[in-house]
Amino acid sequence: MTDFIMDANVLISGKASYRPILQRFHFIMPDFALAEVDKYKSVIFTKTKMQEDELRRWTHFVFSNITMLPYYIFTIESLDKANKLLQNIDLKDTSYVALGMQLDLVLLTRDKPLLTGLKKQGYRKVMAFEDFLDSI
Repeated sequence: MTDFIMDANVLISGKASYRPILQRFHFIMPDFALAEVDKYKSVIFTKTKMQEDELRRWTHFVFSNITMLPYYIFTIESLDKANKLLQNIDLKDTSYVALGMQLDLVLLTRDKPLLTGLKKQGYRKVMAFEDFLDSI
């Protein structure tokens, strides 16, 4: 099974079609992602057009198939490197990039400024989620 770091913005679309992907690959997220998903729960509810019970079941499925890691596992080195890379992009994504660096895994995102900003600085362990879907 292949591991990836997943940005919360991938989940905000709330697509039920992700079910086979979540079963085929192993996704890891920092616990910060929970706060992001909770912050955008009304957007998720609107985009999915699911009934409340259906959305609850889908969310349970999604988070039972994703490994969430607490902030305290991050090393100072990975956080410092991620902060430097993200200084002119978006510091709120530090935990995703630091986790990817620390575990040497690709970060999957739908955040275009993050993707282009990291690539512009030579960081290659990042991929647009749409490109990931096209590659499988």
